[in-house]
Formats: sequence, C-alpha cells, structure tokens
Amino acid sequence: MRLIRTENYQEMSLEAGKIIVKKIHSKPNITLGLATGSTPKGVYDYLIQNHKENGTSFEQVNTINLDEYAGLPAKDPQSYHYFMGQNLFNHIDISEGHTHIPNGAANDLDNECRRYEELIKDLGGVDLQLLGIGQNGHIGFNEPGTPFNSRTHLVTLAQDTREANSRFFHSITDVPTHAITMGIASILDSKEILLLVSGINKAEALSKFMNGEISEDFPASALKNHKNVTVIADRDALKYC
Repeated sequence: MRLIRTENYQEMSLEAGKIIVKKIHSKPNITLGLATGSTPKGVYDYLIQNHKENGTSFEQVNTINLDEYAGLPAKDPQSYHYFMGQNLFNHIDISEGHTHIPNGAANDLDNECRRYEELIKDLGGVDLQLLGIGQNGHIGFNEPGTPFNSRTHLVTLAQDTREANSRFFHSITDVPTHAITMGIASILDSKEILLLVSGINKAEALSKFMNGEISEDFPASALKNHKNVTVIADRDALKYC
C-alpha cells in the first residue's frame, strides 16, 4: 500500500486526477470504477478541466459506478445517475453507452444486482477503482459486517450513513433506506484502487484503516488484502496517523 500525503482537499483531488489522466493516456479504453459524493467531486472537476484544456479524451473509456440508491429513478436529482451526469459525464466526450450505474428503479433489484455483476465481468473487470471511506469504514455502501466475499448486492443503509448523506436531501426522512452496491469482493477484483480521504471528520476512520486489524466490522480494512492500493489523504485526515 502506498500513501500520498497532501496539504488539503484541492491537492488531494489534483493528485488523484493526474493519476487517472495518466492511466487514460496509457490505456484509452480503460475501465474506471467511479464513486459519488463530495470526496471525488474535485477529481471530476479536474478531469473536466483537463478534457477541455488538454484534450484528454474519454471516448473509449468505460465507467462502472459503485452504487445507487434503491427506489430513485435515474432522473431524480438525488440519484447517482443524476450526480454523475451533472458532475462529470455531461462535460466530457464519453458516450452514454459507456457509462454504467446500477438501476435503482429496477422492478427486480436482486436480478439487477446479478446483471450488474455480470456486466463488470463482461467489461473485463475494473482497471482503476476510485473509493472514499465512510466514518464507519464503509466502502461503496458495504456497511460494517458485510462479508468480504460479497458481490453486487442490495443493502440496508446504516443510520449513520443515512445521517451523513442527509445533507444532500431536504431531510433524513427523504434519504432512501436501501441501495445497490458493488460487493467487497467485486471491489477487490479491481486491478488498482485509489482511496481518497479528506477532512478531520474522516481522521478516525483513516487511522483505524491504517493501524487497525483486518475485520468485517470495518469494511475498508479488506483493502489491505489488495496488492495495489494507493491512499491519497490530506493533512486533516492524517491527523491521527
């Protein structure tokens, strides 16, 4: 595991963005695993800027998103489909057929999980997976107690996860209670993983990840079983490390 220390969120985003752009240049048809939320937004801003100013093309890139809320249609402003369109896809030259996100509005969510897992395999797996970490150690929406051998599945969101995400909704009562997420084994199949951590509110989680034991009680600890993980963290997140 490699650790890149940065001063702040902007520098963390820059370092991650530069790594992704370098990978795209070396393999134009790369499959990128993407995440949503406030942590990767700065990275997406960098990718958009690089596309516009330096001509980096996403025309051959495929993307696989980690997760999606259950019950939200793609056009819902709180869906991850909508987030990715607004914050990345609508601003680069990637075709809609190359962007893949679980269908949270599917009639049969268990079947959707199986379809999504097969899609990942059909694309040849994820070359580079972008991850954040939750305060309780979740990666994707894999909450504490999720088996390390899990594949794409439907999960019940922990209360603290819903509370953390409620800032994007009118109130916590509007936050969905379930989501589809790539499983931990699905994530670990990625050839390379970038874990981004920023802010004092993630400092305890990062310390536990860096210094704690590998346990299903702390899902992110599974990443220690992966051979190619890079952690990019800012000064505040590294406070206890």
